[in-house]
Amino acid sequence: MTLIALAASCFATMDSSSRYLGGFMPVLLFFWARYGFQATVMAVWLAVRGGWRAFATTHPRFQFIRGGLLAATSAMSFYGVQQMPVPEFTAINMLTPLLVIVLAGWWLHEKVSPLRWALVAGGFIGALIVIRPGSGVFGWAVLFPLAGALFYASFQVLTRRLSGSESPYATHFYTGLTGTLILTPFLLASPIPVWATLQVAPAWQIGLMLTIGALGTVGHLFLILALGLAPTATLMPFVYLQIAVATIAGWLIFRQVPDGWAFVGMGVIAACGAAGAWLNMRAAGKPADPVVVDTIAD
Repeated sequence: MTLIALAASCFATMDSSSRYLGGFMPVLLFFWARYGFQATVMAVWLAVRGGWRAFATTHPRFQFIRGGLLAATSAMSFYGVQQMPVPEFTAINMLTPLLVIVLAGWWLHEKVSPLRWALVAGGFIGALIVIRPGSGVFGWAVLFPLAGALFYASFQVLTRRLSGSESPYATHFYTGLTGTLILTPFLLASPIPVWATLQVAPAWQIGLMLTIGALGTVGHLFLILALGLAPTATLMPFVYLQIAVATIAGWLIFRQVPDGWAFVGMGVIAACGAAGAWLNMRAAGKPADPVVVDTIAD
C-alpha cells in the first residue's frame, strides 16, 4: 500500500510539474525526454543486472503496440494538463477501470453483470458532474482526459489478452524505448530548436525536465514492486490517492482548488472505479499478472 501510494504521488507530481514546465518549455521536448530518460535508465539497469539476455522479449510486436498505447495515453496527459486543472483532469482520466469493463465485454466477450454496468454508469455520471457540459468550465479540453482513459483502457484489455511471461523490467524498458522511437521523428520534424532551447534554458528547467522523467520511471517501478507483493484488488483503491495528491499539488503550485461540484464528481468516479476494479479482480480470483505494470498511466 505504501508503494502504490508513492506511485500515485509520483504521477500526480509529474502531471503538476508538466503543467508548470509547459509555461517555459515546449511540451514535446520534455515529453520526449520523459520516455528517453526511462529507456536510458532501464537499459543500464538491465545491462548491469543480466547483460544482453535481460533484454530478451518473446512478443516484440506486443511490446511495440503496448508501448504505443501508453505513449498515446501520456500524450493526452502532457498536453491535457496544459489546458485544464490537474485534479479535474486526473479524476476524469480515472474512468479507465470502468472503460476496461466496457471494452472487455465488447472485445473479449466477457460477461458484464448488472452491478458492473451500474458502476460504469455511475462513473460517467461522476465525469459529467466534473465536466458539466454546457457550462463552459472546460470546453473541448475534456477530450484529452477522456481520450487518455480510452487509450489506457485499450492498453489494459490488450495486455490482459496477450500478456505472457515477459519480464516486467524488460517491458518497462521497451515501454520507454517505444515512446522514444515514436516521439523522436515528431521532435525532429517540429520547428523546435532543440539544442538552442536546451542551451538557453536555465538549470532549473533542465532539472525539472529530468525530474519529470525520473518521476515517471520511478513511479512505474514502484508499481512493479507493489503488484509483486499484493493483489491488484487490494491495491486498486489506493490508486485513487492520485486525485487527492493532484488536488494538493494544484493548490500548492497553482493555487487552484476544485469547486464543490467537482469534488462531488471526483468522489463518485473514485468510488465507482475502485469498486469496479475490485469486482473484476475478485471475479478473476487471482493476483494481477506482474507484466501489467502500469496501473496508473503517465
